[in-house]
Order: sequence, then C-alpha cells, then structure tokens
Amino acid sequence: MSLTFLNLNLSGNSISENGVKYLGEGIAKCATLTSLNLCLRFNNIGENGAKHLGEEIAKCVALISFNLNLSKNNIGENGAKYLREGIAKCATITSLNLGLSYNNIGDNCAKHLGEEISKCVVLTSLNLDLNFNNIGENGTKFLGEGISRCVTLTSLNLFLSSNKIGDNGAK
Repeated sequence: MSLTFLNLNLSGNSISENGVKYLGEGIAKCATLTSLNLCLRFNNIGENGAKHLGEEIAKCVALISFNLNLSKNNIGENGAKYLREGIAKCATITSLNLGLSYNNIGDNCAKHLGEEISKCVVLTSLNLDLNFNNIGENGTKFLGEGISRCVTLTSLNLFLSSNKIGDNGAK
C-alpha cells in the first residue's frame, strides 16, 4: 500500500490492548507512511496496548510527522516507557505531538521521556501534553534537561498542569 498520510480518530471506543495491537500491526504495514495522526483518547489500552503500539510504530521508518493522543488510557509508567522507546527508533520524525494526559506516568518516566526525545536528532517541532501525570519537580527537571539537548528544535509547547512540580520544577 502506498499510503503516506493517515488520520484516524478512535476516541471513546472501548479499545483494549488487543484492539490496539491489531491497529498497530496494520499501521506498521504502511511502509510509505510519512504522516500519522492517531487519536485513541478515552479507551482502555493499558500498559500492554502501549507496548504493542510502541513496537509497531518503531517499524514506521519513513514517518516525519507523528501526532498521538493516548490521554486517559491507563498506560502508566511502563506503557509510556514502551511508547517512548518506539518513537525514539523513528529517526526521521521532525514533528511530534504526544498527548499523554491523565495516564499517571510519574517522574521517572518523564525523565526517560526527555532522554528518548533528545535522541530524535531531526526533531524541529514538539508538543507534549503531560497534564495530570504526577511527574513532580524531578520529572520536570529531567524532562527539561532532555528537551534542552534537542538542538534542532524550533517550536516547543509543553502542557504540565497539575503535576506538583513546585518551585524547583518550575525552575
């Protein structure tokens, strides 16, 4: 299939880890895909679903623009780990929009998310929605350090509401 652009909104559809596994497998078969907009908000993919999705997204070697919204999916820290590892393998991504609000990823995951994002060496535009994730001041600090290593970044939007970052995290 010669599909280059895919915009898919499956919000609020009771999709579980099996559903997202099949979805990821289908997306990975689109070898020419350069732009992917995938909205899976308000489902129940969980940690394993995020793992399957991360593994399959890593196979999208031509991806330039990636918009993923997994808000309110109970992916937790491990699910976010698998996603960030998959995204980091997409070496051609220049624009990344990642919505992970209300997933309780925690501070350790925020740290590693920053590290993995810094590996996206051609990234020019980054939008991160990490609202309501309990990343705290340490998570915010490490996320900022990782993002600061993105030397090609020209556009940045961070959404960090209700994360208990405090004064030190804001610093």
